Amino acid sequence: MQAVPEPYQQITFQRDGAELARYHYGPTLERPFFYPLYSPSGRPLTRMGHPRDPQGHSHHNSVWISHKDVNGVSFWEDKNAGRIVHQSLDRLEDEDGRALAVTRNAWLAPGGRTVLEELRTTAVETLTNGEWLLTLQLELSPKDHPVVFGKTPLGPLAVRMAKTIGVNDGGGVVRNSEGGVNESGTLWKRARWVDYSGLSAPDLVEGITLFDHPLNPGHPSVFHVRNDGWMGVAISHEQPLTVPADQKLILRYALYVHRGRPAIESIEKRWQAYAGTR
Repeated sequence: MQAVPEPYQQITFQRDGAELARYHYGPTLERPFFYPLYSPSGRPLTRMGHPRDPQGHSHHNSVWISHKDVNGVSFWEDKNAGRIVHQSLDRLEDEDGRALAVTRNAWLAPGGRTVLEELRTTAVETLTNGEWLLTLQLELSPKDHPVVFGKTPLGPLAVRMAKTIGVNDGGGVVRNSEGGVNESGTLWKRARWVDYSGLSAPDLVEGITLFDHPLNPGHPSVFHVRNDGWMGVAISHEQPLTVPADQKLILRYALYVHRGRPAIESIEKRWQAYAGTR
């Protein structure tokens, strides 16, 4: 495994020279994001933008971190909103089964005021049968004042699946840890994980499972899931979340990139292995 820095502020995570994921953090972006995530067969599982409304949903950046309300500032949209701006690349590590990158970001309100400082640790770990796991740890620190994550279903982590995997456009299937199926059974529901699986090519099913970590506040978290091909996890869907000025909020998530449509028991076993990590 390698985390390889490339031109134009990008990092490619590779297994035996084949790219699994790419991290974009250029200074002109509204936020850093991962695009694409490659399936075990080498096909992209995520996309940029909504398949039916790419302009209105330009902020759907494959896999991204943001939030609709941070001290009243939206970091969700692309216009007239706050920006999450890369500050530094602190560390890269390469190991036999894992590659890791540590980066710092500033959450800037319109006008340039820093609302939050973020330390982001991204790791890509190899699994069996060509499958792999992307893990994210976010350390969010207020800048000289308390930070309130307002009541909203939008943020902090979302995934825009490829068009062919969506329920509406590709006949994909959504399942969660509680037995819910598709949007009607998973939207605004608490769960340990949500899986989105569908066709990555004709007659080939692959997908991504979004894991919530048990150390996250409010676990099991509320998930925001749509049949149009996206899923996200919320930290303040039901009520605001306040972080005092002298503390920090640590969030942990993972994306399990898999073959086929795994059995519920198989995904649960994989989640339990992730849940036991710190």
